[in-house]
Amino acid sequence: MIIRQRHLVDTHKFLTTFVVLGLMAVYDQWSNTTAWVYLALHGTYGMIWLIKSRTFPDKRWEAPVSIPQGIGLFGTLALYWIAPLLIMQNGTQAPSWYTAICIALYTLGIFLHYTSDMQKHMVLTVHPGTLLREGLWARVRNPNYLGELLIYLGYGLLAMHWLPLAVIFMIVLLIWVPNMLKKDKSLSRYPDYAEYRRKSKWLIPFLI
Repeated sequence: MIIRQRHLVDTHKFLTTFVVLGLMAVYDQWSNTTAWVYLALHGTYGMIWLIKSRTFPDKRWEAPVSIPQGIGLFGTLALYWIAPLLIMQNGTQAPSWYTAICIALYTLGIFLHYTSDMQKHMVLTVHPGTLLREGLWARVRNPNYLGELLIYLGYGLLAMHWLPLAVIFMIVLLIWVPNMLKKDKSLSRYPDYAEYRRKSKWLIPFLI
C-alpha cells in the first residue's frame, strides 16, 4: 500500500478529538469551559476536514511519502496538540471576551478556508487550467491559507501561552510560505497573472 500525505493528515484530524478528550481525562478538566471550547473548535475542524477530504480533496495531499517523511509529517502535525496539552496541564480558564474572540477567528477562518477551497475545486473541475481570480480569490491570492491561519489562531490562542503561537508561525514560515511562493511562480505562466498580482494581496487583504 502506498502511503500518501492525505492518509497521515486525515489520521491526525481524526485522532484530534480523542487526543483532546484523553488529555481532559488525564488532567481531570471536565469542568473546564475552555477545555470544552477547545474540543469543540479543534474537534469540529477535524471532522469537517475529513468530509472535505472525501468530497473535494486537495490534490497536493496525494503525493506519496516514505516512512521517514511520513514520521516527519505526522510529527509536525502533532505539534498542534501542544495547545490542548497546555490548557489541560495549566487548567487554563480563558476570559469570556477572549474566548469569544477566539471563536470569531475560528468561524471566519472556517468560512474562508472551506469556501475558497470549494470555489477552487468547482472552477478547476469545470474549467481546468483557469487562473482563479474571482470571488474569494479576487483580492487575496491565498484565501484558503488565510482561513487556515485564522482557524489555528482561533484555538491556539485559547492556551494563553506563547508556545502554540510559535508552532503556528514556524509552520507558516517553513512550510506555508515556500508553498505559496511556489504557487505564485507556477501561476506566472498565465498571461493575466501580472495584472492579477498587481490587484491582489498575497495573504492578508490590504496588508500583504
